[in-house]
Amino acid sequence: MSSVLAGLAPLPPVQRGLARSLPSGPAAAAPIEATGAPRDHARLLVARPAGLHHRRLADLPDILTDGDVLVVNTSAVLPAALPARDRDGTALRLHLATRDPDGGAAAAQPYVSAGAWIAELRRPDGLGSGPHLQARPGEVLALPAGGRALLLSPAAAGPDGAGTRLWRITLTLPEPLHGYLDAHGAPVRYTGTAQAWSLETYQTVFARHPGSAESPSAARGFTPDLVARLVAAGVDLAPVLLHTGVSSQEVGEAPAHEWHQVSAASARRVNAARRVIAVGTTAVRALESAADGGGTVHPSQGWTDVVVTPDRGVRAVDGLLTGWHEPEASHLALLAAVAGADLITASYAEATLAGYRWHELGDSHLLLP
Repeated sequence: MSSVLAGLAPLPPVQRGLARSLPSGPAAAAPIEATGAPRDHARLLVARPAGLHHRRLADLPDILTDGDVLVVNTSAVLPAALPARDRDGTALRLHLATRDPDGGAAAAQPYVSAGAWIAELRRPDGLGSGPHLQARPGEVLALPAGGRALLLSPAAAGPDGAGTRLWRITLTLPEPLHGYLDAHGAPVRYTGTAQAWSLETYQTVFARHPGSAESPSAARGFTPDLVARLVAAGVDLAPVLLHTGVSSQEVGEAPAHEWHQVSAASARRVNAARRVIAVGTTAVRALESAADGGGTVHPSQGWTDVVVTPDRGVRAVDGLLTGWHEPEASHLALLAAVAGADLITASYAEATLAGYRWHELGDSHLLLP
C-alpha cells in the first residue's frame, strides 16, 4: 500500500461515540473582519475539566500565564484550486492536496515545483464544489495557459468505495508552481461557500512558507496586536511547520502523510515550557511527530504518518486552541486525545446552545488542563 494511504484507519470507537453525540453547528457565512471587527474579536469557549467559560480570542493574554508556550504553524495557504477540463470539455476543479510522498526526488523538496502530486477532482457547484468520482486513469486534464494534469492512479476511493476521490497525478506547467498558482489558482472552497473570499482571508499572521491546501485556521484570529500582548504577558511562541492537505476526507479517514518541520530552537522552547498549548490540530501533529516516547521534542523534518488518537495519546501537548469541527471529522479523535471525550461533548453542546460558528472562518475553542 502506498504511503499516502498508510495513515488511513477505521473510525476509532471514541470518535464513533462523538459522531453520534455531537451536534453540527452553523458554518460562518463571513469572517468576523467582514463586520468591521478585528479578527481577534471572534468568540472563544474556554473548556477546562472545572468548567466552561465564554470569552473572546483577544482575552488570551489574560487566560494564559507566564511560561506558557503557544506552538504555531507557519504554513501559508496555496491558491490550490485550479479550473480544469476533461477531454469532453466538462468543467472541473482540481484541488492540489499535497506533494506525493512516493513521488521521487521532488518529494524531498516539496511545494517548490510541479511534478508528482496527490489531488482531488471536483465539479463546480456555485462558488464551491462537490465530489467528481467518475474519472479514469490515463485521462489528461487541460489546465489554464497550456498546463496539464495526467491522472496516474487512484490514491483514495470515494464513498463506500465507489469511484476515486484522490488521485496521484503528474503536473506539467508552463512556469514555476507558485507563480502559476498565483496567476490561475484560487483558495479551495466547498459546497455552501457564501462568497469568494480572497486568499488573504485564509492566511494567518504566522504564514511564512507556502504549501497548505487549506488554512491552518485555528490561528486565523490572531492579530499583530494580540501577538504583542501575549509576548508582553510572558507567553512564548514556538513556530513549527505542517503543510495541510484537503480536509474533505470520508468518514473515518485519518490524515494522509503531510510534510512537517520542527526546528532545534522550537524544540528547546517546547521542552522548557511550563505548559504547551498547540494552536490547531496541525501544530499538534507536527509537534507529536517530533516527540519521543517520553515527550521530549527533537528537531525533525520530513513526511509524517503520525495519527493522534485517544489510544495513542499526546506526548508533548498540554492544551489546544482549535476551531469547531463537524462530528464526523478526523480532528475529533485528536481533540479527545488532548482533553477527553467528556469535555469535548460538553463543549460542543454549550457552543451549539450559544450559537458559536463552525468551520475555518468561525469561532474558537480553547482546551486547557
